[in-house]
Amino acid sequence: MLEEAKLLDEDYENGKQRSWGTNITVGGVSYATSLFWQPLQNKDDPFNEVEEASEGILEGADLFCIKPGKAPQFGICVSSEGYKKGDNVAAVTLATALSDRSSFVAVFKVDNGWWYTCIRNDIILSDGDMLFLSEQEAKEQFMSMLAVPDWGRKIAPPEWGIEETEYPDLTQILNKGLRAKLQKIKALRGTKLLIVVVISAIIGLWLLSSIINGIFLAPPKRPIIAPIPPKVVKEIEVPPEIKPWEQINRPNDVMKWCYYGVESLRKILPPGWTINNLTCTPEGITTSWKRDIGRVSWINKALDNSGLIFSSRSVSDNGENIIASVPLGKVDVISSPPMKSDEDLKVLLNDLFQAIGQKVVLTSFSYVSPQNNVYSSVQFKFSSNHNPLVWMDLLTKFSGLTINMINYNVGNDMWDYEGAIYVL
Repeated sequence: MLEEAKLLDEDYENGKQRSWGTNITVGGVSYATSLFWQPLQNKDDPFNEVEEASEGILEGADLFCIKPGKAPQFGICVSSEGYKKGDNVAAVTLATALSDRSSFVAVFKVDNGWWYTCIRNDIILSDGDMLFLSEQEAKEQFMSMLAVPDWGRKIAPPEWGIEETEYPDLTQILNKGLRAKLQKIKALRGTKLLIVVVISAIIGLWLLSSIINGIFLAPPKRPIIAPIPPKVVKEIEVPPEIKPWEQINRPNDVMKWCYYGVESLRKILPPGWTINNLTCTPEGITTSWKRDIGRVSWINKALDNSGLIFSSRSVSDNGENIIASVPLGKVDVISSPPMKSDEDLKVLLNDLFQAIGQKVVLTSFSYVSPQNNVYSSVQFKFSSNHNPLVWMDLLTKFSGLTINMINYNVGNDMWDYEGAIYVL
């Protein structure tokens, strides 16, 4: 339900062709799509929230749009990806046109792809506005959301043959909705613009006064007598403490390598041996196999021929169990400062997880550093049958995120996630 379709770092770092688009044309009108949507707390003065998101959750965003209604939101995007100031925003127009239904999931075939939209309880999900260039990706995203119950409407192309879906005319729907347009995030407005004008005038007058005084009213120069500098005993400087979020294992790398490592280890199935649960941390992945009727030589041969490089491997004294660990791939260390307070972050996390019908456990946590600084975070735990690549797009939107552990349960095909997000 949270497929990693947009704004993933791999789309740019490896030079891959982008899998999503930014604009559609319906009924001769151009609309912007694939914005990243967030709840709006202060609808009377949204600019601080928008600017904060552009500096943290989606760094580099310079355009935004407001969705009004019972659950106001703002969407942000980056102009260098093909967005322009003044573009109509498709998700707002559709949401206001279908406002009689608080929840709906839809895919419309448009001129240059398949536009996927998902609104739950009047909230556009963070990945619920996406122009897929691949029909298969759009269909997989739509099918994953059908597992969530109680949709007011289900809209899909008729050729997909999905039961209980409809396919109304998109042009007629958008003609009924509100036309909202993209605006500049850093544009000066109202009081801010007036302040800039006043300050500029004051600076101009000061410069003019300084020039007049320097030319006509300056006193004659006196000889400069340099004082003898006093001796200064240099104090021993204590190096500044490295804050915990200044050296974080990049969450995208940890989640990606955890998934690929678990999948590789699961494929090692020597006859007569059963694999147990797999646990992944930033240090590596550990699992074990239990003997049923097999032999130690069989599993050793399977591990040797797997192509994996093991950081450790050991057989129990009775030969009934074997434990093995593999390191993760390259994990970059980044700085990811906190952007939210403890209370605001928990409200936002609970709201997002409720929107997708996913249970989560949140806990506030603080500790005192050796230099007596207090650092706080919100720890989270949840279980899901979706793998780390599916959750990556949602979780990595939060600055200050650390992934502590990912556990895969072989028996029920479930993933357990534990991590923390640092707070102000």
